[in-house]
Amino acid sequence: MSNLIRNTATGIVAAVSLTTGANEASATQPNIQRTASYLQTRDGVQLYYKDWGPRHGPVVAFSHGWPLSSDSWESQMIFLAEKGYRVVAHDRRGHGRSSQPWEGNDMDHYAEDLSVVIETLDLRDVTLVGFSTGGGEVARYIGRHGTRRVKKAVLIGAITPLMLKTPDNPTGTPIEVYDGIRRGALEDRSQQYLDIASGPFFGFNRPGAKVSQGLINSFWSQGMQAGHKNTFDSIKAFSETDFRPDLKKFDVPTLILHGDDDQLVPVENSARAAHRLIKGSKLIIYKGGPHGITDTHKDQLNQDLLNFLQE
Repeated sequence: MSNLIRNTATGIVAAVSLTTGANEASATQPNIQRTASYLQTRDGVQLYYKDWGPRHGPVVAFSHGWPLSSDSWESQMIFLAEKGYRVVAHDRRGHGRSSQPWEGNDMDHYAEDLSVVIETLDLRDVTLVGFSTGGGEVARYIGRHGTRRVKKAVLIGAITPLMLKTPDNPTGTPIEVYDGIRRGALEDRSQQYLDIASGPFFGFNRPGAKVSQGLINSFWSQGMQAGHKNTFDSIKAFSETDFRPDLKKFDVPTLILHGDDDQLVPVENSARAAHRLIKGSKLIIYKGGPHGITDTHKDQLNQDLLNFLQE
């Protein structure tokens, strides 16, 4: 059962589903937690989100990659929630269980949607964690909204500072590569997601790789749950958005995690470049790590994340 709530401070309307079935139960029994809810953005998009762990624990908010959903963060979320952290993750507009708007599938809207999650839930001293496209979302949020509510930031396999090859970014990826991704999406995006997951995303195309059919299936199912138009538009968003001005505005402790065998977001043009732009950032490179290190290297990554949160 959903209850319509108006947040008078921000003018945002939120449709919130309570697992207890009653607001009164939550008020009188603080151990009962809201685990799955919906928020409505300023332009009417319904955002699905998860809110796990103790309500008053230190807050960590996650932004996922393309074409995935908040489900891709489950290994990190359950690990940190069991350590006493409140962990929040939303499905980006057009992805997962969120609405599939025809317009607004760009980084500015992604960042504004993240701000709606943060403001509506009144998250403070939050550590923002972004993977791949989600790293761009975190960067653009900080670029637009600053760090008034942010304590720390983590970029994992992130697309920052700029993926596309341009005259002032000569080591970037040529536009023809992204045009090819667009063609593949239009021809058979279902097969495309299978090919990405069974190949470069998890490094399963490398000799001797231990292939997980479960991870391949999970990637595919999350991708197919997302809207076709939304994921298509997002290719432009993650490949052509320039985050260099955003990264220069980072003024909180920042951790950068990246695999040195990332075939989708090459480490030299992303993590190392971002490290140079973000003053005082800490860079950890995972030897042999593919793009999907949140799964393939989850034990090491979870511990590195926890260590950073406890610093």
